[in-house]
Amino acid sequence: MKEDVEKQIRHYLVTRGWDKLRPSDLAKSICIEAAELLEIFQWSSMTLEETKNDAKKMEQLRAELADVLIYALDMAILLDIDTQQIIAAKLEQINQKYPAELMKQAGDKEPGTDDTYLRIKQEHRRKASK
Repeated sequence: MKEDVEKQIRHYLVTRGWDKLRPSDLAKSICIEAAELLEIFQWSSMTLEETKNDAKKMEQLRAELADVLIYALDMAILLDIDTQQIIAAKLEQINQKYPAELMKQAGDKEPGTDDTYLRIKQEHRRKASK
């Protein structure tokens, strides 16, 4: 599937003459589309289930998420970045940085409300800045 999607994206880039886009322009486009994705949730705090059950929101989300993903893949393709390799490497890094056992200790707390994640993130930032 990855190869098919990336082949389609490379084709649309080449056929439009967009295969020389600047990485900075693609990064800007990713941020703009991500902001449009975020805008869907402005002034709401819908749960996962509420979001899935809202057909209109899901339609908007699909469109905006596709834009973000396409721009991200545009950048990876034009820079010859192996998306499977970088995702696998990042997941391994996350597994080491945020061990599942430690993250699950939050118990019944809503995801994102436990301070363990933030504490670990801040520790890693302090170490990286030294």
